[in-house]
Amino acid sequence: MEIKVTAFGIAKDILKGKTTVLKLDEGQTIADVRQALISNYPDFKKLTSLQFAVNADYVAEDHIVQSNDEVVLIPPVSGG
Repeated sequence: MEIKVTAFGIAKDILKGKTTVLKLDEGQTIADVRQALISNYPDFKKLTSLQFAVNADYVAEDHIVQSNDEVVLIPPVSGG
């Protein structure tokens, strides 16, 4: 299955663009999405507090993604 990944902030810089498509097996979770991102873009390993949203809702690592879901990467926010 394919899912669309949309990134913001430093996550967008790591992807070298705002969106990408990941191919995953059926029944994969957000934890699997994280591992796929780290495999394809090793700098994601540095973002330990990266949050995920699926179709506009924040989700936990055990959330199962579905074909054609949009997974949004929400990196840590710093202010000043």
